[in-house]
Amino acid sequence: MSYEPPSIRLAGHSASVSIPRVATERLLLRELRVEDMDRFAEHFANPTTGHFIGGALDRRSAWRALAGSLGNWMLQGMGWWAIEIPDECAFVGTVGVFLREGMPQDPELGWTLVHSFRRRGIATEAAAGALRFAIDEKHAKRVVAHIDAANLDSIRVAERLGMVAEGVVPFYSDQSPRFAWTQG
Repeated sequence: MSYEPPSIRLAGHSASVSIPRVATERLLLRELRVEDMDRFAEHFANPTTGHFIGGALDRRSAWRALAGSLGNWMLQGMGWWAIEIPDECAFVGTVGVFLREGMPQDPELGWTLVHSFRRRGIATEAAAGALRFAIDEKHAKRVVAHIDAANLDSIRVAERLGMVAEGVVPFYSDQSPRFAWTQG
């Protein structure tokens, strides 16, 4: 007995996804890769990283986060990049511009850095590159960031980008300080 698969009729097609790369003075914002998984998982398992983003992630949750980060590009045409320092380190963190499900439709900007790469201006440079992408490619007139009030390093990054504190706003079942960049 042989098996012949049923014939299929395509009802449409899925758009292909191309994740743009963004080069800054020192950095490359590029697609997340399977090869990043070990460092990505280690980064998000760190309690210091997890402190301001809802907790540290186990490896399985980190895999879902990596896959979801890539899925944003398919669903929204924007999402998360790996931050790379060419010729030095292939993965030093993540930066993204995305739409958060269930939230107002202003693109949101977010970033995380591997602990040993903090306080070198990398977060500001990467976030500025992602913000530039939102403005130039997505024609964003306003971009927001939700930053815990105790996360002083990220607040300084937001301020360097010209983002202004707007106060505390509803954020899922909680409240969160929101910063916004608005085109003048």
